[in-house]
Amino acid sequence: MTKHKRALAGALTLAVAVGVAGAVLPGSAAAASGTTASARSAKAGGDHAGVRAYLRRLTSDDGVPGALAEVRDRRGSRVLTSGVADVDSLAPVHRDSRFRIGSMTKMFTATTVLQLVEEGDVRLDAPVERYLPGVVRGHGNDGRKITVRQLLQHTSRLPDFLDYLKPQDIVADPLAHHDPRDLVALALQHPPVDKPGTNWDYSNTNYLLAGMIIERVTGHTYAHEVHERIVRPLRLRETYVPSETTIRGPHPRGYAQPGKDAPLVDITRIDPSIGGAAGGIVSSGTDLNTFLAALLGGDLLQPAELREMTRTQPTGGDGDRAYGLGLESRSLPGGGRYWGHSGDFLGYETMAGATVDGRQATVMANLGPGSSDAQSDHIRAAVETALSGGRAPDRG
Repeated sequence: MTKHKRALAGALTLAVAVGVAGAVLPGSAAAASGTTASARSAKAGGDHAGVRAYLRRLTSDDGVPGALAEVRDRRGSRVLTSGVADVDSLAPVHRDSRFRIGSMTKMFTATTVLQLVEEGDVRLDAPVERYLPGVVRGHGNDGRKITVRQLLQHTSRLPDFLDYLKPQDIVADPLAHHDPRDLVALALQHPPVDKPGTNWDYSNTNYLLAGMIIERVTGHTYAHEVHERIVRPLRLRETYVPSETTIRGPHPRGYAQPGKDAPLVDITRIDPSIGGAAGGIVSSGTDLNTFLAALLGGDLLQPAELREMTRTQPTGGDGDRAYGLGLESRSLPGGGRYWGHSGDFLGYETMAGATVDGRQATVMANLGPGSSDAQSDHIRAAVETALSGGRAPDRG
């Protein structure tokens, strides 16, 4: 849901003006908390000074209340935190924090679809119409001409429902429930961006449809399938598809900031249906690193399906970023590549990445959207620094 941060920031300006409860981050709160580290089983390699530096930058220069990084390699895992989980109580960020992962949800959705491909229930190159007859129609959109693969790779060229859902409506009524069929119908009231298969264009509508395919094929809810196919086998104790508006277990408050020096808006409580199979999951650094290790290690998909997932399409921007099926690929500053995804949901910005040789890193900031253009860059730099051994060059 990354492309809509600017629009949401504008909506939050309106929300503050009409009286949504806000809180001002005390100027010294983030700096006073320092940066802490705790080990889970054994310390991961290196002292991760570079990662610490980016976390401090997030909670100082970028105005993020709190940030967390969990770094893992074959020797163990380390949690680093900076700033506060709550700007009122000044409680530190909990090492076992749960948070909304936004578009990182797409990795879980794509994995579930690819498991159905393994089982013969779904074909990647079959038209969407086969599984959702009559659903993708109107204004030039046609599910008979769009494949499941194109949904997962964002080459369907379907309009994104978030382009047409007024963000101020989300902010004004964050507890409103949104049926995925209604959100898809909203998108399909508008013409496609282009013909299916012509270049890459990120659209959250694709993954709402993928979630609907999962439900139609299995006869179970999306939440049930993700739990039974991924969460339970991997024993992910802090990952779930929420139905409630709160977050279970220890978690930082989620904030948004409409502009520089503007009051923070506490938007921790929100109906997750606005994200659904495109962005609704709650997880943690521990679980996301475990998931990525299992995914790239072949524990969730057979070799043929994992190859399909990692067959990438250039995105046409942002360096050498390439997109597979629900999985991004980027180069590391010191050489090599990593796999993962970024995520934005009101209140949080996140990113996770992993290398095929057994390194994983997840970073969370409890501010989204924020007022700093550098926030996303610093989150990505922290992930890449962690995956590069902790001391990647400063990106400025």
